[in-house]
Amino acid sequence: MRFMTSSDKPDKDAGNSAEKTAATGTSPAPDARAEHTGVAAQDWAAASADPQYRAAVVDLLGALAYGELAAFERLAEDAKLAPTLADKAELAKMASAEFHHFERLRDRLTEIGEEPTRAMEPFVAALDGFHKQTAPSDWLEGLVKAYVGDSIASDFYREVAARLDSDTRGLVLAVLDDTGHASFAVEKVRAAIDADPRVGGRLALWARRLMGEALSQSQRVVADRDALSTMLVGGVADGFDLAEVGKMFSRITEAHTKRMAALGLAA
Repeated sequence: MRFMTSSDKPDKDAGNSAEKTAATGTSPAPDARAEHTGVAAQDWAAASADPQYRAAVVDLLGALAYGELAAFERLAEDAKLAPTLADKAELAKMASAEFHHFERLRDRLTEIGEEPTRAMEPFVAALDGFHKQTAPSDWLEGLVKAYVGDSIASDFYREVAARLDSDTRGLVLAVLDDTGHASFAVEKVRAAIDADPRVGGRLALWARRLMGEALSQSQRVVADRDALSTMLVGGVADGFDLAEVGKMFSRITEAHTKRMAALGLAA
């Protein structure tokens, strides 16, 4: 989804976390709220001894890798709708960053002995279907989709990452880093609404649709993959119980509401 990226720089996020949260509407990951226990306290070598856990991580990395590849393609297409050369260049830079994230996930799959294409294939239909159903009709809808839709998916993966082994968790959180699209989208969308307030109503409806489609797509992806769904509901690693699932979706919804407010739209 995303894009030298912040994961390639020295870690200085701790001092900027509050500022970043306010700008992006992203809730602090569960990873930051509690000490790691169980699988989350292990590294990949230890955790992957469980074949079901290994299968779940391969699924997760495959889904993320194809998501990053699809994001690269979409941003490159959206650049064609950009109204100025500067905007086109900005989206092209973000697309390049997304592809870099894809490469990291692809290389990690290869490193652990998995064929990247095979790992990605189960998720192609669902992700392509989501993007087909939510194809933007103009430049502004494309910006809102990248900001709102991608961020919902990122929040979901961050929640999952808190329960992964340390090596996988670090990689997942790194490729979910913001590429700069958040502040760029907020600036452009708010300027458009200031210029024509009627735009706000249309984009608010669009963002609500994206929220519903993104959550449905995430649920379909998990439901279709036994190892991944078993991990999430507690059968493997430190999964969610039903109460925690509710809390997770409350956190995702709260972050979405903050992003909408940052855009100047009603949630």
